[in-house]
Amino acid sequence: MNYSFEYIDIILLAMIAGFIFLRLRGILGKKTGHEENIGTTFTHDFPTKKEKQQKLDETNFDEKAKSDFLKGAKIAYESIITSFSSGDLKKIKTLLDKKVFSDFNEAIEERKNKGLISETTFIGINSADIKNYNQINNNFEVKVDFVSEIISCVKDKEKKLVSGSPEKIKKVYDTWKFSRNVKSINPNWLLVDTQA
Repeated sequence: MNYSFEYIDIILLAMIAGFIFLRLRGILGKKTGHEENIGTTFTHDFPTKKEKQQKLDETNFDEKAKSDFLKGAKIAYESIITSFSSGDLKKIKTLLDKKVFSDFNEAIEERKNKGLISETTFIGINSADIKNYNQINNNFEVKVDFVSEIISCVKDKEKKLVSGSPEKIKKVYDTWKFSRNVKSINPNWLLVDTQA
């Protein structure tokens, strides 16, 4: 009769099962006895307490703290100059005090209303030095003298030059004041004042 077909079915099922077994073994591997005990090799040294951020005040604003501050101040300086020039304050809103943001925004709106276009190429910072620092109540303030090189000009709607030069590199001297609330968990500094 048709018993040969049943044997073929059994053989096919056995081959499929064998194939699946070999694939699983290839994926999962097999225990050889040389595995490391994960309980002894995995370290369980999780921090139990959050490390407290060092309190910032006049007494611990040491050379390292000044150096770290100046690195950030230089980055902020370039970002603020280029963003103000392009008229896009969104990127730097978190770096500006509300009053400074408002002043910058007014200057950009005035420029737009007059149909003026500012073009600035930031060449680099020659120097950035801390002029002074002090703590007033909960605010720690640092004044920085920047000397930078910038190519800057202002053009009208017809692209005619109104002021500056699109080719001449000029040295710019700025004194900016940054402030940070020492009680705040936010580590960011804000630009609170600018003097040219």
